[in-house]
Amino acid sequence: MFRSLLFVVVALASQLFTMPAIVQAQAPQVGSQVPGYYRMQLGRFEITALFDGAIQLDTKLLHNVDAADLDTLLARMFVGNPKMQTAVNAYLVNTGEQLVLIDTGAGTLFGPNLGCIRPNLEASGHTPEQVDVVLLTHMHGDHLGGLNDEHGQPLFAKAKVWVAQADNDYWLNEQTAASAPEAKRAAFTLARDIAAPYQANGRWNTFAAGTVLVPGIRAVTASGHTPGHTAYAVESDGQKLLIWGDVVHAHAVQFAHPEVSIEFDVDQQQAIATRKALMAEMANSRTLVAGMHLPFPGIGHVRAEGSGSYTWVPAEFAPMPGR
Repeated sequence: MFRSLLFVVVALASQLFTMPAIVQAQAPQVGSQVPGYYRMQLGRFEITALFDGAIQLDTKLLHNVDAADLDTLLARMFVGNPKMQTAVNAYLVNTGEQLVLIDTGAGTLFGPNLGCIRPNLEASGHTPEQVDVVLLTHMHGDHLGGLNDEHGQPLFAKAKVWVAQADNDYWLNEQTAASAPEAKRAAFTLARDIAAPYQANGRWNTFAAGTVLVPGIRAVTASGHTPGHTAYAVESDGQKLLIWGDVVHAHAVQFAHPEVSIEFDVDQQQAIATRKALMAEMANSRTLVAGMHLPFPGIGHVRAEGSGSYTWVPAEFAPMPGR
C-alpha cells in the first residue's frame, strides 16, 4: 500500500512540475485611455482638438447607399458593421486675445461614452471659466449639451454663446416643435432648456451668415444638416482651417460617396449639396479641415479621388513648433 501511495504522490508531483506557470505582470493593466486633446499651431493661433467620446451608430441610419456597396466601403476602412464608431469632437481656438470654444460636446445627455469635453479641456491646461466665446455649429444635443453643468447651470461662466439665426429660429420655435413628428420633439425641448440659462443672463447671441465673430474666425453657411448649420473658417498669418461641423458622420462612406446622407439631416438634399460643394472646395484649395464626427482629432485634408469622390487624409501627430 505504501508503494502505491508513493506512486500517486510522484505522479501528482510530476504533473505539477509540467503545468504551465501562471505569469503575472509586476504592474496590473491600467484600463484607461490618455487624455483626449491634440494641439497644433495655425499661424499665431493655437488650435486644440478636444475629444468628447465616441458612440456606435447603426449603419441603417445612412441613406442613398446599396447594402452591398455599404458593406464594401466599411470593410475597406476596417469599420464595424452594423455598428460604426463615430467620434464627437470640439475645437478650442486660442487667438492670443480670446479663448474660443467651437461646440461643447454632449455633456451628460447621452450616457458615459460621451461628455468628456470638460475633463479634456482641463487636461489640456484650460478651465471653463477661461473661455471667452462659445460658437455652435448647430443645436443638436451632442454639440450644445456641454454648455451647462450637471445641475443645469452655465458651465462657461463668462462666455458669450453664438449660434446662427436660422438654427436659433428653428430649434427654439415652439410652433415648429409642435408640428414636428412626435419622436423628434424632444430635441426641440432639449435645445430650449439648454439655451435658457444663457438667454436669461443675456449671453445668448445670434449671427447672420458670413459674420466675423472673432478676428480671424468667420461663419460659413453649411446648411442642410440643420437649417442654420455653420462651419467656421479660421485664419491666421495666411494659414487656414475650416471647422466644418457635421458635414460628415461616416468617414468610411461619405468621402467616397458624398451623396450618402444620414437620418439626422433635417434637409437631406441640401445636406448632400453642401457636402459635395465643401469637399470639392477643400480638395481644390488644399485647406486643412476639422470635423466634429471625424476620427479624433478629426483634423486633416480632403483629397480628390476621381469625379465626385474623395478620401480623408488625417493629419500626422507632430510636436508643437519650437517646443
